[in-house]
Amino acid sequence: MSRGTMPQPGAWPGGSCAEKLAREAGAASPGPIRAAAREGGKAAAGGQSLAALRCPAEHEEDMYRAADEIEKEKELLIHERGLSEPKLSVAPEMDIMDYCKKEWRGNTQKATCMKKGYEEVSQKFTSIRRVRGDNYCALRATLFQAMSQPAVLPSWLQDPELTLLPEKLVNKYSWIKQWQLGLKFEGKSEDLVDKIKESLTLLRKKWAGLAELRTAEARQIACDELFTNEEEEYSLYEAVKFLMLHRAIELYDDKEKGKEVPFFSVLLFARDTSSDPGQLLRNHLNQVGHTGGLEQIEMFLLAYAVRHTIQVYRLSKYSTEEFITVYPTDPPRDWPVVTLIAEDDRHYNIPVRVCEETSL
Repeated sequence: MSRGTMPQPGAWPGGSCAEKLAREAGAASPGPIRAAAREGGKAAAGGQSLAALRCPAEHEEDMYRAADEIEKEKELLIHERGLSEPKLSVAPEMDIMDYCKKEWRGNTQKATCMKKGYEEVSQKFTSIRRVRGDNYCALRATLFQAMSQPAVLPSWLQDPELTLLPEKLVNKYSWIKQWQLGLKFEGKSEDLVDKIKESLTLLRKKWAGLAELRTAEARQIACDELFTNEEEEYSLYEAVKFLMLHRAIELYDDKEKGKEVPFFSVLLFARDTSSDPGQLLRNHLNQVGHTGGLEQIEMFLLAYAVRHTIQVYRLSKYSTEEFITVYPTDPPRDWPVVTLIAEDDRHYNIPVRVCEETSL
């Protein structure tokens, strides 16, 4: 399917919000900044009452999804195409406003906020694809978008040193052996270095195969198929998590040497749960896919790991300057763009099919 072109970073009204969100989080506390990172946002221009338009914060009690909610989401995605077909990690597209009407039928303050948010998104995108919510959704939505867009194989994936990184880093930092493989690999006697190397090789192979396809439709079909193969799909997430750790190590080392680093990395290591890359691994990256997803500050790290700009429509922030948040704030111009939708900063879906009038 053709999805048109993506808006350019310079045109995003929320381009400065992600860094502001992180800055406010850092000012709030040197410790865990989960709650603070999800707060922020001032009244929108025009003098409208924030209380009248912003969604209530009731959903911010728990950033991640409960186990029964995850299982329900999986069942819904399976039934989208019937029990006889493979599980779907990314559901087929549907009209974005039809989806909104199906999900938000009431007239509560929160429902009204969501409807207004979806109406705003529908000015840019006509359809939406629902993403399975199993605490991998940030990785899944970002990687699916990145791999399904028409593009050449990223240069960083062409680097012959890529698959040598696991052995190199494990030999240098023994604490990486505390890596916790995803649930799909529990109980298997996997050598850590071999498994991560295999995952990185698979990421390169699959991305290269998609990049060779000549049409967007063929690329989309192949990507859909890839994300129904659970073993391969979850291997890709191990690769991306490792790339996130690699970038974190680079940023931490640069910070310790007094070099200039992105502001988010200062805040990333200001948390008492991730004061260094070892703690980041044990307390955060190891939890992804198990008991939690990515926190807001870690979305920056994800963007740096895959070298893609991540633009997120944060529907709970409708009518604030954080409605469109960009990770990172000032991305390199040559980074491709992926766009996601978040209703509550813990689960991400994918908008598709850029409206013709917005893609000119």
